[in-house]
Amino acid sequence: MPSQDAIQKITRGTAEIIGRADLTQKLGEGRSLVIKAGFDPTAPDIHLGHVVLLRKLKQFQDLGHKVYFLIGDFTAQIGDPTGRNELRKKMTPAEVEANAQTYKAQVFKVLDPQKTEIVFNSRWLNALKPQDLLELAARSTVAQMLARADFKKRFESGSLSVLEFLYPLLQGYDSVHLKADVELGGTDQKFNLLMGRQLQESYGQKPQVVIMTPLLEGTDGVQKMSKSLGNTIGINDPPDDMFGKVMSISDGLMLRYYEFLTDADLKAIGALHPKEAKLQLAQTLVDMFHPKGEGAKARGRFESTFSQHQVPQDVPQIRIDPGHDLLYILTYAKIIKSKNEGRRLLKEGAVTHEGKVISDENWPLQKGVVKVGKRRFLRLM
Repeated sequence: MPSQDAIQKITRGTAEIIGRADLTQKLGEGRSLVIKAGFDPTAPDIHLGHVVLLRKLKQFQDLGHKVYFLIGDFTAQIGDPTGRNELRKKMTPAEVEANAQTYKAQVFKVLDPQKTEIVFNSRWLNALKPQDLLELAARSTVAQMLARADFKKRFESGSLSVLEFLYPLLQGYDSVHLKADVELGGTDQKFNLLMGRQLQESYGQKPQVVIMTPLLEGTDGVQKMSKSLGNTIGINDPPDDMFGKVMSISDGLMLRYYEFLTDADLKAIGALHPKEAKLQLAQTLVDMFHPKGEGAKARGRFESTFSQHQVPQDVPQIRIDPGHDLLYILTYAKIIKSKNEGRRLLKEGAVTHEGKVISDENWPLQKGVVKVGKRRFLRLM
């Protein structure tokens, strides 16, 4: 039997496990299990939402099991239809390869490279012959596919393509090819993960255990972390940016971050003052993805800047040009993304000069430090 510690480690922070009894049995067999998780390289940056799943993979590695980090370069040509109301734009092979290489450079900030095999599903899916695809398609039904709410809705509107029916079948076939014992994925992937179990059984294999991890909310505290929503904390974010973003989340979300992203004792964290707990979380996460000690340095800078209302020492500088206005300079210096964002921040009272609020976009430029929001500074000279 596997140790109780091993079971607790694997099950902590999971949303659902299908085949829990099988998981206990597999963990007690004394062999190296095949653990699989797939990633479509549709965006090049890994953020904390991905880390929830990556940490679960690392926990299996720590228990001595083999992890396949599967890059869906073939299935990315179709695009995962999960939750979408239109066919995803097809990616070019060059785009897929560029994103895949970026993934490979980042995942080993979490995973053990000695216990990870990175595989591309084009290796075996490209080898399937038309007869193989027909046989694969025969192992599911149209009724089963239309049981998915997103498929059913788009079928009724006439926008669902036959191509998209292939995505869950191909993802499921990945599990058949790799003979996966366990597949991990987010809760939004449940249909695809279950397809892997169904196809394995159809091909005479023992069905994989399915472990689903929750979808981590981003810094807005509402939507799941997504680069397209602008609410991500990237693992390549500079230490100060990462620290500041973590400090901006709500106290309730902080506890979810602790549960899904750390091994911290949740009871001990609950006994701390929320501000101290959040400072420790931010420090822990910075140290997780940057050289050790960077978390303490980022905390020191944060506390001196925001708790003691000091200006950081390394504020970017720019010389005043009488021919330009404030919003132009802030945009040029990349303190804001656009003039429209600047106008919104001015209306919100989020722009100050030497501590005094600026509300007029035609404010006459003066030497001193302009602060935008909580973490952005620019020294006018």
